[in-house]
Amino acid sequence: MDIIYLSELKIETVIGIWDWERKIKQEIVIDLEMGADIARAAATDHIDDTLNYKAVAKRLIQFVGDSEFQLVETLAERVAGIIRDEFAVPWVKVKVNKRGAIRGARDVGILIERGTKS
Repeated sequence: MDIIYLSELKIETVIGIWDWERKIKQEIVIDLEMGADIARAAATDHIDDTLNYKAVAKRLIQFVGDSEFQLVETLAERVAGIIRDEFAVPWVKVKVNKRGAIRGARDVGILIERGTKS
């Protein structure tokens, strides 16, 4: 399996459990690794034969920007579901980073893998 990745997709969204977090948008950062077979795309040199990472990014920007989850865990799970279901990706690794959430730490977040990596 080949991996198509997208690093540091920054999106403003409402995320958090505290009252003040429910009133503002905060920046989260998403890193993705998505399983794909790029052999056909490499042979044809055509975008229709591969996972279109621009389409993935646009969909996530829309979804995450409109969401209002309390937990980054929930957000990560929903992002993984969109990628697997809407883009027919058999395996995905999603990292959701909420920078600045913990004083003294550069960042904090969640890393999940869903599906079968073969």
